[in-house]
Amino acid sequence: MTEALTSAAVPADLPVNTVPAGKSVPAEGFAAPDPAGTPATATEIEAAVHAIADRSRHAARKMAHANRAWKDRGLRAIGKALVEHKHQILAANAKDVESGRAAGTSAALLDRLTLTDTRITALAAALENLATLPDPVGNVVRGQTLPNGLRLRQINVPMGVVAAIYEARPNVTVDIAGLALKSGNAVILRGGSAAAATNAALITILRDALESVGLPADAVQTVDQYGRDGANALMRARGRVDVLIPRGGRDLIQTVVTNSSVPVIETGEGNVHIFVDASASEDMAVDILLNAKTQRPSVCNTVETLLVHSKSTVLPAIAAALRAAGVTLHVDQRVRAALPASIQSVPATDEDWATEYMNLDLAVAMVDSLDEAVRHIRKWSTGHTEAILTNDLANAERFIAEIDSAAVIVNASTRFTDGGELGLGAEVGISTQKLHARGPMGLTELTTTKWIVQGEGQIRG
Repeated sequence: MTEALTSAAVPADLPVNTVPAGKSVPAEGFAAPDPAGTPATATEIEAAVHAIADRSRHAARKMAHANRAWKDRGLRAIGKALVEHKHQILAANAKDVESGRAAGTSAALLDRLTLTDTRITALAAALENLATLPDPVGNVVRGQTLPNGLRLRQINVPMGVVAAIYEARPNVTVDIAGLALKSGNAVILRGGSAAAATNAALITILRDALESVGLPADAVQTVDQYGRDGANALMRARGRVDVLIPRGGRDLIQTVVTNSSVPVIETGEGNVHIFVDASASEDMAVDILLNAKTQRPSVCNTVETLLVHSKSTVLPAIAAALRAAGVTLHVDQRVRAALPASIQSVPATDEDWATEYMNLDLAVAMVDSLDEAVRHIRKWSTGHTEAILTNDLANAERFIAEIDSAAVIVNASTRFTDGGELGLGAEVGISTQKLHARGPMGLTELTTTKWIVQGEGQIRG
């Protein structure tokens, strides 16, 4: 069982499901509920989570009828409220970060946990951008008129109640809520104990903002106050929750996939590869590797393994630049022999090829061909993102055709596998499965479809 599914004390900040309908708690307060009113047994918690889901279902019906202008007002109200209450958010986040640091949380997870003035501003900007995107609800996927005169349309409609279980990522609270609202859904969140104070503050602000424009506050709810039992009840709420999205490390994702009776869209870890072909230019290779490894090492689209063609001449320059940026190189014997003695490295093992470091560590191997690079990637990849750096069009086309990952990139940083960067506004997560959604999941991926059949009295013969 992962950290995000372990029991957590009721946070000092407000668990939003204690807010009565029509009431609002000032963002400055976040008063804690009376512990005596918190369900104690697993049965009581399951009943409480079911009640939350039922309120979400009611809110989802209202959201499904909200037009684009109304939903966009809600998004802009949330963005404005985040900026107005950034000091309270940062104060709550500081408590979580300090608790995480005291508990020995890794630097990578602390980075994901941390909100800054700049990151809050970016969250508000992402909501504004989301408001400018087309509404997917009602979009006609396909349509035709049959020979018998029946008129057919397949249209996008909201999923209904979307749940998400994630860990130590308070920005995900805003991203998922924004995407769910724009696509006409209600959302239930389980953000984990590591970000309990921050998430409680954020969700209260989101709910208040929705009410301020006449949208249902219950379109955003949380089960954080019920800890592990609440997460387990959420995973078993089939029929009340339409889809569940886990986002985090391998253990969390597999726990949800294995134990959930609610349909799951599986997101995956990012053991991401870059293959430097013999034809790749030095300047491009150095710039891309530095960006892909060091711009933000703690996220899933950061490169974790570098494969270099044995005939490439750019390895020393890449290695020198990465070492200067503080990257630890885990190298095979051929790479070590090709590097100057002045460039420090450590020997790589099979564990390195399988590791999503999420820090300034990088596994480096030498290969003799594109075929060998593809074989390595097929063996160790998690199906997230792979990239090739090359000036050979035929090799680029072969790489695209033979690599079976959610995103394949040619001559650009792997950091672009991101909903915001790809024009989706934000993302719920990056799906590495092949059913329903694959890659960054934006607005359309939070909808399903229905068939509209219109006739004039036709009957089937």
